[in-house]
Amino acid sequence: MNTKFSFIILTFNEELNLDRLLDSISGLEAPTYILDSGSTDKTLEICNSRKIEVQSNKFINHPQQWDYALRNFNINTPWTIGLDADQTVSPELYELLQRFTPADYSNIDGIYFNRKYYFQNQWIEYGGYYPMYLLKMFKTNLGYSDLSENMDHRFQVIGKTIIWNDGYIIEENLKENSIGFWINKHNIYSDLIAEKDVMKRLITTHTTNYQALFGDPNQRKIWKKQVWDKLPRFIRPTLYLFYRLIIQRGILDGKKGIIFHFLHAFWFRLIVDLKIEERLQENFVVIPFQRKKEIYTFFIKFIYLFLVFYSINIGFIAISSPGGFYIPFVETHLNYIQFLRNTYISGVTFILRLLGFEVITSPFGLGVLNHAGFKLVYSCLGYGLMSCFSAFAISIPKPFPSRYLFLALGIILIFLLNVFRLVLIALYYKPNFNIFKLDHHEIFNIATYLTIIGCSYLYLKHIKHDE
Repeated sequence: MNTKFSFIILTFNEELNLDRLLDSISGLEAPTYILDSGSTDKTLEICNSRKIEVQSNKFINHPQQWDYALRNFNINTPWTIGLDADQTVSPELYELLQRFTPADYSNIDGIYFNRKYYFQNQWIEYGGYYPMYLLKMFKTNLGYSDLSENMDHRFQVIGKTIIWNDGYIIEENLKENSIGFWINKHNIYSDLIAEKDVMKRLITTHTTNYQALFGDPNQRKIWKKQVWDKLPRFIRPTLYLFYRLIIQRGILDGKKGIIFHFLHAFWFRLIVDLKIEERLQENFVVIPFQRKKEIYTFFIKFIYLFLVFYSINIGFIAISSPGGFYIPFVETHLNYIQFLRNTYISGVTFILRLLGFEVITSPFGLGVLNHAGFKLVYSCLGYGLMSCFSAFAISIPKPFPSRYLFLALGIILIFLLNVFRLVLIALYYKPNFNIFKLDHHEIFNIATYLTIIGCSYLYLKHIKHDE
C-alpha cells in the first residue's frame, strides 16, 4: 500500500467517468476515498466493487463539498491529492507520482498539476485553457478548500508551492457529450455565481485577499476575477469572448473549439449577468426619475457633448488634410486620426498574420493574398460612434469613477468590434455585398448606434437605490 499520498474524489452520478479515473491511478496503490452527493446510477456499485471507502454529503457547492471531504476523511498519508471524477491521471503525471518521495518536498506545501481539458472529444488547446495549472496535491492538514466562492473551486496552502508542468491531468466529462447536459449544468453554475455576486453587493462577505498579478496560479486567477467583478455587466462577456478567441487564439481550436469558447465565454457569462440583474431588481428599490428636469438635463448634455465631440473630429480632419484649412504641423505632429487608422491597420495585420495569411499593407489600408482587403476612409474609423458613446457615457447619472471606466471600456469595445469587422472584410468582402441596400459601414454604424440608444433608454428608465 502506498504510504506517500492518498486520493480524495468527488462523485455524483459518475458511472461514465469513474472507472476511467480509478483505472488511471490503480497501479499507484494509494488509499482512495470518495465523497458522494447522492448518486442514483451505478457510481456506488463501482465503489463497492473496488472496496473504496465512501461517505455521503448533501451537495451545496464544490468549495463546501471539498471542505467536508478534507475534514471528515481520516487521511494517514503525509500528502493528499484531490480529483474530480471526470479527471484522469496522464502517463506523465503517473510517472511523477510513482517517483514521488515526501522527503524531497519537505519545504513544499502544495503542487500544481497541469491540465488538458477536452470538450466533446476535442482538446481545447487555446483560449487560455492550456497550460492551466490547478493546485491538486498538498500536505495533509495544510491544504484547505477556499470557501470564498460559490462555484469556482480551488485548494489553497499558505506555504511554498511548485508546478509540475509536464505532469498533467486529463479532464473530460463524458456526460458533456450531450450539449443538453452541459447547458443544464452551467445553468446551475450560473445561479451559484449570480447569488455570490449579489451577496457581495448587498452585505459584507468574506473574500480572499490571496491575490497577485505576478503570483502563483491561484493568486493570478483571483486577481483576474477581481478585475472581472469590476467590469460593466453585459459588456464583459463580449470583451471576454474577443479575448479568448483573438488574444488567446481560441479561434485556432477549430469549429468545435470556437463553439465551446462562445458557450463558455459569452453565453454562460451573459446568463450570469442576466441573473445578477434579476436578483438586484429583487433586492434594490427601482424607481423612475422623479423630475422631468433630470431627463431633459441628460438629453441636453448628451446631445451637446455629441455635437461638440463630433465637430472637433470633423474640424481636425479639415485642418490635418490638404485643402482649404490645412495646417501641415497638425498633420505631421498631432494627427490622432492617422494614428487611429494606423492602429486599426496594425491590429488587423497582426491578427491576419497570426492566422497564417499573407498581408500587404499601405498607410491607408491593406490587402490579403488570394482574398480581399480594404482602404480605410474616414467613415471606416468609427470616430462618430466614439463621439456618440463618449457623450453618452459622460452624461449618464452615475458616480464619476464608474462613468469613466464605462467610457474607457466602451471605446475599447467599439475599437475591437471594428477590428473584428475589418478582419472579416479583408478576408471575405465583395463589392456588391449589401443587406436592404446597406453596405457594411452602414450596418455596423446602425447596430452600434442602436446599442448606444438602447443603453441610454435603460439608464434613463431606472435608477437603482440601495435601501
